[in-house]
Amino acid sequence: MKQLNRFTLLTFDVEEFDLPLEYGCAISVLEQMDTGYDGLKKLQQVLHIYNQAYTFFTTANFASQYPDEIRRLSESNEIGSHTFFHSSFEERHLLESRITLENITGKKVIGLRMPRLQAVSPELVQQAGYIYNSSINPSWLPGRYNNLSKPRTLYKQLGVVNVPVSVSSNFRIPLFWLAFKNLPYAIYKKMAIHTLKKDGYLSLYFHPWEFTEITQYNIPFYIKRHSGTCMQERLHQLIKDLKKDSDFICMRDLPGVQCTH
Repeated sequence: MKQLNRFTLLTFDVEEFDLPLEYGCAISVLEQMDTGYDGLKKLQQVLHIYNQAYTFFTTANFASQYPDEIRRLSESNEIGSHTFFHSSFEERHLLESRITLENITGKKVIGLRMPRLQAVSPELVQQAGYIYNSSINPSWLPGRYNNLSKPRTLYKQLGVVNVPVSVSSNFRIPLFWLAFKNLPYAIYKKMAIHTLKKDGYLSLYFHPWEFTEITQYNIPFYIKRHSGTCMQERLHQLIKDLKKDSDFICMRDLPGVQCTH
């Protein structure tokens, strides 16, 4: 492989599909799991074509339901923690989720991403045994977070390496999953490649449930837009375009994330 010295970190938050609950739409635990799993299988059909390395942040709850699937993913990709449950969090879940995932995969888990990118103290992250935390979107999302004062790119805080998700360099326009689903593809691609070339890496994240059909749920249009087959096709195109300008690596292998694994 030609070394381009630029890297794409394509990451996925593997979880139970509990999002409808945020909008008062009832959904059983079984359906949450089934939807997340179906999306993961459809996502893998896309990723399998390209033979690249990716990072999957999974809840221990989901991984415990599908241990064989997570174990297979860990053979050629990185598994990180998305804590224990997606809808609830206690501090003890940081350590408990890491141990559970290590028992399932037989590999060391060094990365964390909090559900909904909620804030967590670096002291707790370090105490739970993580090397890096990718839970910061250095932008402003009304009702969620305001991280405009935080660095856009990798930085260390109290012994923990923070790997923010990417935003555009000029106006900090988020390049996360909602932007990918709702911006015209040509505009998203232009911002992503500009950020990649300026920062040397691009950190993107999606959810497997985006790659299955979710239009039947009473959730906002901007969330279920371009789901299912359409999302699969858009990801195909994105990977093809980014491969021209970068190498795909796991987050643990990004220069600056110092660890042994």
